[in-house]
Amino acid sequence: MANVEVVNSGFNDYFRTIQKRVHELLDPISRQQLWTKPYFYGNSIGNLILLLTGNLNYYIGARMGETGYVRDRDLEFRDSGKAKEELLRNFDQAIEVVVQTVSKQSAADWAAPYTAERTQMYDRFSMVLNCAAHANHHVGQIIYLQRELLGAS
Repeated sequence: MANVEVVNSGFNDYFRTIQKRVHELLDPISRQQLWTKPYFYGNSIGNLILLLTGNLNYYIGARMGETGYVRDRDLEFRDSGKAKEELLRNFDQAIEVVVQTVSKQSAADWAAPYTAERTQMYDRFSMVLNCAAHANHHVGQIIYLQRELLGAS
């Protein structure tokens, strides 16, 4: 495999792993629990899924894949009450956009200049790596929230 294929495959496998983990974590969560904020200073699991969906759709979908997605980041923190199935469907669609976009990247594409709101990343590779780290960070938060909501240790 050429180096670019290794990079593309590695990123795609990583985002698929994130997708699978999110589904596993949300499986035992009720709709009410999905939107519960166990801590006054934090987010609900639902808001974290909205945030991840918006992040991937904007930074990778709109800015690299030219999907036309328009992000309303503030709404991602305010919205509540959507069904789990709808949240996961939208999240899965964002993952599909990521996989399709990443799969199309050439070595030159990865090194191409990158600009977007609220980021200092300077090329496409750095931005996708940043999105992967961001997703992992929020999955960690979802793990703790799920345990708190389910009373698990």
